[in-house]
Amino acid sequence: MSPLPTRDTRPIIIDTDPGQDDAIAILAALAAPELHVLGITAVAGNVPLELTARNALILVELAGRPDVPVFAGCDRPRRRELLTAEHVHGKTGIDGASLADATTALQPQHAVDWMIETLLAAGEREITICPVGPMTNVAAVLETAPETARHIREIVCMGGGFFNGGNTTPTAEFNVFVDPEAAQIVLHCGAPVTMLPLDVTHKALMTDAWITQVRELGSRTGAAAAGMLDFYERFDVDKYGTFGGPLHDPHVIAYLLRPDFYRGRHCNVEVETESPLTLGMTVVDWWSVTDRPANCQFITEVDSDGFYHLMMGLLSRLP
Repeated sequence: MSPLPTRDTRPIIIDTDPGQDDAIAILAALAAPELHVLGITAVAGNVPLELTARNALILVELAGRPDVPVFAGCDRPRRRELLTAEHVHGKTGIDGASLADATTALQPQHAVDWMIETLLAAGEREITICPVGPMTNVAAVLETAPETARHIREIVCMGGGFFNGGNTTPTAEFNVFVDPEAAQIVLHCGAPVTMLPLDVTHKALMTDAWITQVRELGSRTGAAAAGMLDFYERFDVDKYGTFGGPLHDPHVIAYLLRPDFYRGRHCNVEVETESPLTLGMTVVDWWSVTDRPANCQFITEVDSDGFYHLMMGLLSRLP
């Protein structure tokens, strides 16, 4: 059964498009006693919605937490055609592990409707939203019911890149590029926003030795996670010529648990939504050269060893 929330647990909603790195983020969050996962909302992104929702159900069962409700959300960006990333994540989105289909079902309510209902029933600045995919669902919530923003404690998202450039175009990171209008809505919603971009995730690379340690946990979760990571890592190693690939989305969970691992700057961040050359670019006023107000905590530094030690400890708690 789901542990009951206490004054010491932080209520969160994970908005996700699993994705192997999303999978590790979900597993880590479900293992963390400091976090109370109210629900998981699936969005189209790395693979289409039918698969991201299916994957979320599989992952909560893998973690031994089928009590955590999963909701299907938006099947395409607000104003654009869907771009997916099977070339990175495989045809299922979580290739690399042999996982049985879930025995539990999706909740009947649309993710956006559930998020609105849940936020409006909460106190002011109570719930943390964790988008680790395109921000379509979250933007739909904020456009449909702007009053939900005052119930959000913080939006902590993985997305964007500035000093590091992009991973989908020369200037755009995948999550933001898929739905740049959604990211711009989130950045200007009035709730506190923290962004963990490529600038920080590329400073914490996986090693083969770390993945081996995950496998040697000897658990079903460890075996599945290691298989997914073996498959996922090969793309970035080939692309960047590095000794290992970045593990993007789990940084959101690590930031919630150990913000002392991270450093950044509160500054203005805007998303380019018009230019065909730089569509989806996160334009960061790092040096305050404009008079645009700061709207985002933009993270650029991480304790890489601390991050991977934390992830290992969380994965070791799962069956």
